[in-house]
Parts: sequence; structure tokens; C-alpha cells
Amino acid sequence: MTIEQWWADGTRVELSVGGASRTVFVRRTGAGSPMTLLHGFPSSSHDWAKVAPALASSYDLLMPDFLGYGASDKPHDHAYSIHEQADLVEAVWAHHGVTSTRVVAHDYGVSVCQELLARRAEGALDVDITRVDFLNGGLYPDLHRPEPVQTMLLDPEQGPQISAIINEELIAGSLTPTFPEGYDLAADAAAIWAGLERDSGQLNAHLLIRYITDRQQHAERWTGVLEATDVPLAFCWGMLDPVSGAHMAERIRERLPEAPFTALHDVAHWPPLEAPDRVVAAILAD
Repeated sequence: MTIEQWWADGTRVELSVGGASRTVFVRRTGAGSPMTLLHGFPSSSHDWAKVAPALASSYDLLMPDFLGYGASDKPHDHAYSIHEQADLVEAVWAHHGVTSTRVVAHDYGVSVCQELLARRAEGALDVDITRVDFLNGGLYPDLHRPEPVQTMLLDPEQGPQISAIINEELIAGSLTPTFPEGYDLAADAAAIWAGLERDSGQLNAHLLIRYITDRQQHAERWTGVLEATDVPLAFCWGMLDPVSGAHMAERIRERLPEAPFTALHDVAHWPPLEAPDRVVAAILAD
């Protein structure tokens, strides 16, 4: 499904996020118990397009675009944060009447999920999270290996300059090392770019990348809840990922040895794009 069709089949809803009125894109499909899917950086909920049809036969899927991403609002000169994105997810749940949900999270979305788990542990979450399936992401910030362009975006001087010149070619080039050698990423990269450039969102790239700082600042809170939560956890992991691959998997297996772990040895950073059938199988395996 093209990203344009994805947008056409979804809705943009007005929600209160962080005390401000925001328009948030949500794609909802399927039937059954709720499942919330949280996407990564710098993409959008369209990352789930290849897995959604199979998952929708068993679950009522709720797939929002985070603030600053895809077809959601993209305020400029805004202090984006993981905490605010967790607020957005809570607002989406409230809007759709969700009281209990399974969560699938990838990349940026894993940090949002960790914050939601922390709120749950504190008794500050109105929605019960019944299970979490994590796909490649910086669960342990000390092991996260950002790509060079991400490091440059985080720099106060270089970041805005890079955001100002980002184009489709640059995005495709920066994504190439995060896919396996020989993978044809043309269609996926084009969709990621389309989601990023909508409403000139690429100009916010240096603002969105601050999630790396968020992870460092809240590492103890988020890794602590990961290891202490009573919510069942499972992992489906691309082992070739240079950012959060085999080295992250080693820590996960060491700290969470009882959690089901599906190792995708020929997959890199983008399991739902590279190996959708195997991701579906891992998620549906009970």
C-alpha cells in the first residue's frame, strides 16, 4: 500500500497533547482486541503497512503518527520529547475508548513505550498494557549507536543546517547502512521521505532527533521499568542492525532471559519492512 493510500484510509483527529490542540493522524483497521503499533524515526505509521493486513485478522490495530511525523501536525520551533509522544498515545487511546491494549514498538517507539510502562508502574496510566513486542530500538541507551547523520543533527550548530538541506537523495543515502546489503530499499525510502517532507517536516529533523538526549536523561527510569515490569515482553530483532542490533540483543538476553526472543539473522534495522511475514509470525506466536 502506498503512503498516499495509507493516509487516505486513515483519519486526522483533533486531540489535546501537552496542553495544546494538535491534529494527529491515526490509521485504524481490523477486529478483535486492541493492538497499538508505535513507529520509529524518521518515518511514520506507514512502516506497519506490510504487517497490518495479517495482524488485522486477529487484532483491532491502532497506528498513530507521532507529533512531527507523517500526517500529524509538525509544529516548528517546538521542543519535541518522548514524554509528549507518550501523552499523544494516551490521548489517542482516550479518543478511541481504549482501556486495554497490546503494544508493538519499533525504534523511536520503544522509548515511548518504555515511558508508558513507567507510568503504568507508577499507577499513572489509565490504560492497561497487556503485552509488549519490541522491535529494534535503543532500549539500553548506552549501547545505541547512532548513524553519523543523526549525530550531526543533534549538534546545535550543524543540526539546523542539515535540516535545511535534507532531500530525498540524502535520506536514501543515510538509510542505506541500516538495511541489509543488497536490499532494494527504493520504495521504502521513498515512502519514508514522503512522510518526512509532508508539511515541510524535514525542516524539523534536528528537533525530532532530541529523542537521543531524552534517552540519555531518562535511561535509569526507562531501563529500570523494562527489567522490572510485570507486563509480558517479547522481542523480534534484526541482528544485522548497526544501530541497535546484535550488541543490543546480547544485553536483552542477559537481562531478560525469560522473554521470548526471535532473532532475525539476515535482517537489519527495519524488521517490519524487511521481513514482514516473520515479524507477523513472531507477534502472533503465543
